[in-house]
Amino acid sequence: MCGIAGIIDLSGSQNIPSRLIRRMGNAITHRGPDEMGEFRAPGIGLISRRLSIMDVEHGHQPMFNETREICTVFNGELYDQDQIHADLQARGHLIRSRCDTELLPHLWEENEERFLDKLNGQFAFAVYDSVNRTVLLARDRFGICPLYWAQIRDQDRHWLVFASEVKALLASGLIEAKPDLRGIDCLFSFMAVPGPSICFEGVNLLQPARFLKIKLGSARETAKIEERAYWSIDFPEQGQEHRGTRGELVEKFESLLFDSVDRRLKADVPVAAFLSGGVDSGTILALAKSVRGKAPETFTSKILNPALDESEKAARLASHVDSHLHYDPCGTDDIVNSYQRLIVAAEAPVVDTACAATMLLAKRVHSENFKVSLCGQGADELLAGYPWFKFERGFSLLGRATGGLAPPAVLANVRRFLGISDENQTRLLEYNQSAGGLSAFMYFFTLMNVSRCNLFSPQMLEEVASHDPFAAMEPDLERMQRWHPLNRSIYWGLRIFLAGHLLAAKGDRVSMSQSVEVRYPFLDNDVFDFLAGIHPDWKLKGFQDKYLLRLVAERWVPKDVAWRRKVMFRAPLNSFFLDGQLPYTDQLLSEESIRKTGYFDYEAIKKWRQSYPKTPQIFHKRDAVEMGLVGALATQLWHHTYIDPTLADLPDWKSYCPDLDADEDALVAEPELVPRAAVQGHSSELS
Repeated sequence: MCGIAGIIDLSGSQNIPSRLIRRMGNAITHRGPDEMGEFRAPGIGLISRRLSIMDVEHGHQPMFNETREICTVFNGELYDQDQIHADLQARGHLIRSRCDTELLPHLWEENEERFLDKLNGQFAFAVYDSVNRTVLLARDRFGICPLYWAQIRDQDRHWLVFASEVKALLASGLIEAKPDLRGIDCLFSFMAVPGPSICFEGVNLLQPARFLKIKLGSARETAKIEERAYWSIDFPEQGQEHRGTRGELVEKFESLLFDSVDRRLKADVPVAAFLSGGVDSGTILALAKSVRGKAPETFTSKILNPALDESEKAARLASHVDSHLHYDPCGTDDIVNSYQRLIVAAEAPVVDTACAATMLLAKRVHSENFKVSLCGQGADELLAGYPWFKFERGFSLLGRATGGLAPPAVLANVRRFLGISDENQTRLLEYNQSAGGLSAFMYFFTLMNVSRCNLFSPQMLEEVASHDPFAAMEPDLERMQRWHPLNRSIYWGLRIFLAGHLLAAKGDRVSMSQSVEVRYPFLDNDVFDFLAGIHPDWKLKGFQDKYLLRLVAERWVPKDVAWRRKVMFRAPLNSFFLDGQLPYTDQLLSEESIRKTGYFDYEAIKKWRQSYPKTPQIFHKRDAVEMGLVGALATQLWHHTYIDPTLADLPDWKSYCPDLDADEDALVAEPELVPRAAVQGHSSELS
């Protein structure tokens, strides 16, 4: 993958200063350390940082069509590129490289934005059509690759800026870093920030499977911006799902997974694999060996807390397929010492400390000279793999037995025990309506809601009182009501937890901070379409999660691994706020710092820090307190890092971007149709 950024003049054809574009590119050097490419024309400037994986020699960006009238910068992979390449050549298009980036200008030529719903891949890109004066920004179906955008209006300009990371927007000097309380409210509602609002005011996260189409104006006419979905997560109406037979569905799912893994192993550089020791990554690894005849090298975190360590299970799976396993030791000190680096990478507060372990694992992958790694992420969302899906199933059965009376009463009492007042429970009931009914993830989200209700300052609560994070994602409630309840839960898992956390703070943002691209076989178009269409019993059979996957896995991994229960990948939490563990905790959570940010109630945080050691684990109350305290600390750390670097004796985000003001004089204009790569990069201009 790569990093992309750009500036578009929405009110005319001002020349975009090259220094602004290059500074944006320098801010995301980690996404593409191999080379930088620049394009400028009246009214637009684009830049790409390339992590060279496919056609290393000829895949330089930006890329063009034959007439050089259409230009693109691209981040990601198109896994159906061979078929697209053949189809375009059959239509007479001249394709000069084996790089999927070059396909996009030709696809736009053929169908404009109508080609988007056919793409099978992970991507975020910009296409500029100089003849029709149109720019297309688009993002993949599930939100694997990020894309942020904002508008700047002042007396002299009306510009749209976009980039793979917020850091690039800030580096332009056009965006002032200010907090958006709606994004912070999302974090304390979901433990994720799925957008469209994020933690930076005025910055939008382009949602998965959506595009911006910008019809550029002139000196007398403002550009027209259209945002639209080109695809949406969908399921059959309840009762219309495909039941099939065991033999038929196992064969079909296995075949689809095999093809998906095969597509994601294609690269001109070696491909590794993350390995946890569970059924998801284990099955992917075994299929990868079958595709290539030799297993990829594997990487696993060795958590130094024996209660959390899964490395022995990973070693067993690696041995099963004869894969060379690399261990990355990760203890409390490693998590603590890397946490600000994690916040810099994620560009949002991060509650899940395991994200730091994943970042360190990606660093180890990079140190072993790998640029690409497979990952088993997505199976738990698609096949109901989390414990809360079982909670929902149990509550559903309880509801049938009691005429629907018991579940609301039981849930209300549990929430009271956890510390959520009746007044705040009313708000959660409103959330249920906005989400189309109670879903499995609501049980998990309750743990974050506890801290939202108890740690937010009165001022903060008032500011976000009208914010409904479910409604902000504009779900099609009428359509959702016709789905099986389990599929409604899967929908929210994909929209919120997968897109807003696992593919962000635990996916692209941490892996690409270490220049490593992660590929997700379970998030293949064909795999999703198949799993979406089958009956929910093949996903959660009784209380057995990931049922169909486990049937397939029996063929590839030891049977006890195939049927092993889900274990959450965790890293130590409480070391962050226990005295003496984290040097800057007391600074960030001091009364002065808390009052500066205004997010939290200092007395409430002080009380929770004092009471934590005695908090019982009944109904996960201790977990709720842990998550709340880490959330508050992470939010204060994010604020210090990006908004106001006076809260603690720590640097700000710019200190983690050593190339921000790097001299890029080696970027020179190239007259050829396909620009040559210079030592530092290359540049192209249309005049």
